[in-house]
Amino acid sequence: MTLATSHLQRLVTGAALALLLTAGLALGGWVLVLLALVASSLALLEFYTMFWPCNDKLHMKAIGLVLGAGMLVAGHLDKPWLIVGCLAGAFLAGALQFLGDWGRGDDESRFADGQILAAGLLYVPLLLLPVLHLSLRDQLLVALAAFISDTGAYYIGTYLGRARIWPRVSPKKSWAGSIGGLVLCIAMCVGLGLWWGVRPWWQFAMLGVLLNAASQLGDFFESALKRTLGVKDSGTLLPGHGGLLDRIDSLLFVVPVYAAADSVLAFF
Repeated sequence: MTLATSHLQRLVTGAALALLLTAGLALGGWVLVLLALVASSLALLEFYTMFWPCNDKLHMKAIGLVLGAGMLVAGHLDKPWLIVGCLAGAFLAGALQFLGDWGRGDDESRFADGQILAAGLLYVPLLLLPVLHLSLRDQLLVALAAFISDTGAYYIGTYLGRARIWPRVSPKKSWAGSIGGLVLCIAMCVGLGLWWGVRPWWQFAMLGVLLNAASQLGDFFESALKRTLGVKDSGTLLPGHGGLLDRIDSLLFVVPVYAAADSVLAFF
């Protein structure tokens, strides 16, 4: 595949995702919850499949998907005890899986392997959940921060990047792309702040730095995870992007960071 074809696939896929996200944010309510459920379930399945390839541990994957969906519905209904219950259920299911495997004589079984189930819920639906309680303006800023940080870094790094930031974790990510994504994210946050915000511009600039840092760390985390598992992409669902988890890895870190910042300083 040529570089031009790869870029075209990436642009078409990105545009389709942007339209779908825009519709979900505009309609809100259960439409947004349904969109979050689909995105979370697909990304969560990719996460589990990286650890349990093909048909391995199908029952654990099914349990994880049900509990992950339950967490998002519970969050939308403002039932925090149900969220805790889903996480507890994942821990117990993983613990029983480990107990059963070890008890049957599987000397390779490890407790940490059983807790992949709970780790997936902590990583995907739990980190995504706060977006359901943000206002439309907050949601728009969060989505744009993740998208601009990631896309800006990709294209600037592709054409201008030479020196690499962290080759062991992500061989292709460059300082030029990182700085370019940071500048674009700050500019976007300041622009939205001047248009809609109730805080001074410099606070939105600092917010841009914070969200860009979260975006890059989310990307680095998933890259390190894939490299330790010997996986190039989390999946093949999105042409030009890989898996859905590859597309939202930055967003998963940006959402809780923004929710925490917004709880201290309401930006809109």
